[in-house]
Amino acid sequence: MTETLADVLRGRIARTGPVGIADFMAEALGHPDHGYYMTRDPLGAAGDFITAPEISQMFGELIGLWCAEMWRSDLAPRPAGLVELGPGRGTLMADALRAARMMPGFADALTVHLVETSPPLQAMQQRALAGCGGAWHRSLAEVPDGPLLLIANEFFDALPVRQFALTQEGWRERMVALDAAGGGFRFVLASEILAADTAIPQEILALAQPGDIAETCPAGLALAEDIGRRIVRHGGAALIIDYGHAASAPGETLQAVRAHERHDPLDAPGEADLTAHVDFAALSRAAARAGAATHGPTPQGLFLSRLGIAERVERLRRSATPDQALDVETACHRLIAAEEMGTLFKALAITPPTMPAPPGFLSLPEDAASP
Repeated sequence: MTETLADVLRGRIARTGPVGIADFMAEALGHPDHGYYMTRDPLGAAGDFITAPEISQMFGELIGLWCAEMWRSDLAPRPAGLVELGPGRGTLMADALRAARMMPGFADALTVHLVETSPPLQAMQQRALAGCGGAWHRSLAEVPDGPLLLIANEFFDALPVRQFALTQEGWRERMVALDAAGGGFRFVLASEILAADTAIPQEILALAQPGDIAETCPAGLALAEDIGRRIVRHGGAALIIDYGHAASAPGETLQAVRAHERHDPLDAPGEADLTAHVDFAALSRAAARAGAATHGPTPQGLFLSRLGIAERVERLRRSATPDQALDVETACHRLIAAEEMGTLFKALAITPPTMPAPPGFLSLPEDAASP
């Protein structure tokens, strides 16, 4: 019988006891032989979910123009690295590079870096970006130092989270153990009382009541601080787009999706996507610790509207058939409407401390009428 990731995790828990949710999530997504991202293309109708770049080329094009403007205002004519974390199928980067050619000198100044751990997705990226001269890395630490323009779309939500429950005795970490039958998994609380101030933000501690759960993402905070440090030292900007909340607060957001439907996060590890909502306030604080400035978070619908997505829709409509025009309008609605991706998804920019608010983060008079 072929070994599954569930078998691996059952054996580990049987030998050493319950594992933290972060460990369970890291194995479910990144185990070298059985991890979700290591074994498949998860995107599209045949996969488990769809991301904004796959909905419309307009998304990647607007981000490419954003990057070009950040280069022009802060870095030109210096060379810069265009870095994407978790590039999916390479669609966003391909669209961004096509749009970037509209800025004189920008494309020639770029070196492209893709941070990807999934072999199937890296192969797809290499096909989509053939001829761009890109370099692939397993982590941001491998990307050479220097000015950078960094994009992270739906990347931080897949980084492992820890969870803590506030009991009458104090905070205890939430763990994953074997269920009573030994064949599945269940959540339990660690026996040790946690020194809360070492793991949980003060903003959450101040609001929590017994029974509440605090969720943190140590890997995401370390990465945001590293990005901030690089930008302060070398210049550039980062754009993080993901779904999540603007303020730190108690709450549990760990979720799984399989075949575009909600799925039990503990069932069939390695066969479903595991994610958690991004705490944008915590990311901002982490980048600020490195001396960087942050802007936002701004709802995705408002961000794309400020970048001119309505004008882009109109230009595409002029040369489109009626069916194509309808597709463009439908895609735009999905990206910016409050009931679709427009509100839950948010954009956060990280810049040097002296830089003014970037495009998309400026308050304009017409914002009141934006979706």
